Parts: sequence; structure tokens; C-alpha cells
Amino acid sequence: MTEVIMHTDCNLNSVCEHLEHCCLERLQDAGAKRPSNTGARLWGRVRNKLLRQKLDPQAVQSKNWHVDVIEMNGIKVEFSMKFSSRDMSLKRTPSKKQTGVFGVKISVVTKRERSKVPYIVRQCIEEVEKRGIEEVGIYRISGVATDIQALKAAFDANNKDILVMLSDMDINAIAGTLKLYFRELPEPLLTDRLYLAFMEGIALSDPAAKENCMMHLLRSLPDPNLMTFLFLLQHLKRVAEKEPINKMSLHNLATVFGPTLLRPSEVESKGHTNLASDIWSHDVMAQVQVLLYYLQHPPISFSELKRNTLYYSTDV
Repeated sequence: MTEVIMHTDCNLNSVCEHLEHCCLERLQDAGAKRPSNTGARLWGRVRNKLLRQKLDPQAVQSKNWHVDVIEMNGIKVEFSMKFSSRDMSLKRTPSKKQTGVFGVKISVVTKRERSKVPYIVRQCIEEVEKRGIEEVGIYRISGVATDIQALKAAFDANNKDILVMLSDMDINAIAGTLKLYFRELPEPLLTDRLYLAFMEGIALSDPAAKENCMMHLLRSLPDPNLMTFLFLLQHLKRVAEKEPINKMSLHNLATVFGPTLLRPSEVESKGHTNLASDIWSHDVMAQVQVLLYYLQHPPISFSELKRNTLYYSTDV
């Protein structure tokens, strides 16, 4: 059986790609002679079935699996679908893990690597800029889940062949691995401690007060977090420069990365009832606006931020 978990905002193309991969594997394992296009046609039927599936409110809220079967030329694909909200998929869980890189504090990783920005962030970004910066929907279109998990395992194991894997892997899987890394951090890149301050700062109406607040908050980040954030920020700006080709504007990128970089950890969320609201709540819109503010801001350098000692008061 092939199980497919579909989120309410899931990209059906990525689900279909996964099913196509499974179909072809089953065809190869079967070893029998069948029309050469059986895999493609079977995948086409599955794809059409999924695209026709309507996400009605009752189905979305149901915890039950919906089972379906598609059959052609003796090959049967049985798959189960269950819908879960994106809110659940973005929750962080505390981790005491100290090995590997996924789920480990960014300060622990950079100290171990003796680097300013984690190796996984640098390598994924380098590969995206090398051959994926003009890819339509880069960072928005999901990569194949099995490819992403393979990359995750390779980075966690510090596999010596990781560069070869990156060069051979589909670019959407690499982009997905980068997003997964930030999503699985024990706390968001912009930290739990500063979350409410970011929410208050982005809501300020006075431009000068907002500027002072937002820059002060960046200076308040731990150095590994700040260096990584600025590194990612410049990359996303370069991606947006190719918007006429890749269709990814600053706002699109902020929508993809905002909740990932800001959404609090599960422990922190329990302390604020307003954080338990739906994914499209005011909080999430504010998370998008925070990242968009920095994306639209003139270039920000680490050294300049550290030199700047402008006084900032929370009473502004």
C-alpha cells in the first residue's frame, strides 16, 4: 500500500510525483511484460483522481483515512489519504538531540562545524543558485518526500558523498530540504524570546520607530541566528530578482518562509493562547509581513548592525 498524507495546502503535483515513483517501482518489481506506458498511464489516472478530490470542510477535519484503489494491466495502486492542517505541520517539537543537524540548535551546529552559517544552509543555497534560481515556483513547489528524506539523512550522517547527491538531486527536493531544516529547528531562527517583540514591531505605524525597532531586534539575535538569517535574506532577494522567470516575488517568498522562520516552538505556543489560532490568522499574516519587511529593506550587513548602537525603547 502507498500512503499519501495530504495537507490542506498540499501541492498535488508533488503527491503525484511520489505516486508515479511508486508505480514505476512496482512495475519493475513485478517483472512481467506489460505495455511500456503502463506506469505513465496509471500515474495519469491517479493524478486525475487526486485533482478531482474536493477538500470539503468535513473531510478536512476528519481524522479518518480515505482509501482508494486504481488498477491497470494487472498493477494495482492502493493509497490512503488523510488531511491535516498546515498548522499541525508547522509545529515545532523540543529536541535534546545533539548529533546531526536536523532538530539541533543552530548554535550547537555552527560551533561543531566552526562555521558562521550551517553547512546545510550554505550548500542547499549554493545549489539552488547554481541551477534552480530560474526554476518556476522554486521554494513553492514541493520536492518528492523520499528525496528530501534521503538528503536529510545524508546531512545528519555527514555523508562524504553529499555534494554528489546534491548535484544529482531534483532542485525542488533541495529547496524542500532547506525549508525542512528551518522548520525542524528546536526554536525558530528568529527565536521564541523575540517573537512577541517582532509581532509588536511590525505593527508600528511610525516608519522611524518601526525601523529602529526592527533593526534593534536583529541586533538582539544570537550571532549564529543573525548570520544565517542575513545569509538566507540575501539569497531570497537574489531569487526574487528572477521573478519574471521563476514567478517568485518577495511577497511569495515571504509567504513561504515567514512562518517557518518565526513560528514559535510548541512549548512557547502553549504560553500564548493567541498562537493556537488557525494558520491564516493575524499572527501568521504578521509573520509574513516581518520577513517581507526585511526582504524589502536595503542590504543589511552583520558588521554594520553590530556597529550601530542606536538607543531603542520598548515604549516607542
